[in-house]
Amino acid sequence: MKNINDEIRIVIADDHQLVRRGLRQTIEAETELKVVGEAGDGQAAIEQIVALLPDVAVLDVDMPKLDGLEVARVIVAQNLPVEIIFLTIHSEEALFHHALDLGAKGYVLKDSAADDIVSAIKTVVAGRYFTSLSMTSYLLARGENRNTLEAPRRNLIDKLTPTELRVLKMLADYKTSKEIAQELNVSPRTVEAHRANMCQKLDLQGSHALIKFALKHRQQF
Repeated sequence: MKNINDEIRIVIADDHQLVRRGLRQTIEAETELKVVGEAGDGQAAIEQIVALLPDVAVLDVDMPKLDGLEVARVIVAQNLPVEIIFLTIHSEEALFHHALDLGAKGYVLKDSAADDIVSAIKTVVAGRYFTSLSMTSYLLARGENRNTLEAPRRNLIDKLTPTELRVLKMLADYKTSKEIAQELNVSPRTVEAHRANMCQKLDLQGSHALIKFALKHRQQF
C-alpha cells in the first residue's frame, strides 16, 4: 500500500480518445496522480500495463480486440501488482459482481466518471473498494447476503463475456432467442452461437440446460 504522499501512476484504457483525454485532465488535476500510459484497445492495454507496471489500471469494459474483463484476467493471471478500476456504461448487478470476482476493486459508471474517478483511484490504492453511488447497494449486498455458487461453477461463469452474461440474464427473464436478438441488435443465429458457447463454457448439455441454469442462478450473475 502506498503512502499518502507517494505519486500514483495510472494507465487508462478506453477506445474513445475523447474519454481518455477527459479522464487524463481530471486525474492529472491532482498533483499526486500521473497518467503514464493510454491504450485504445485491450491488447494495447496489456502491453502498456506489463511494460509500465502502473499502480492502477482504469479499464473500459467494452473495448476492441480484448475487453476489459479479459485484460483483468491477464493482470491477475500474471500476478501483476496493479489495482483494477472498471469504467463502464453497464449498471447491471450481475456484471458488477462478475467484475469484482475477477479482482477489481473499483467500478465506475461513465456518466459519473468525472466526479468519481479521482476518489476511485485513491480509494483502491488505499486497499478499499469504490463504486459509483448508484451501485453502492450492490456492494453492500455482496458483503452481507449475496448467494454464492459452488466454486467450480463460479470459475466457469468467470469465463463468460459481458455479452454472454447479458444473454444469460435475458434467458432468465424468459426471453426467446428472437427477442434477445432484437434487443442486442444482432441476428438470431448470433444469439444461438452465444448460447452454444455458454453451454460449452459452463459444461451444460441438453436443449434446456442453459435456461434451467439461468433460472436457478439468476441472482448470481
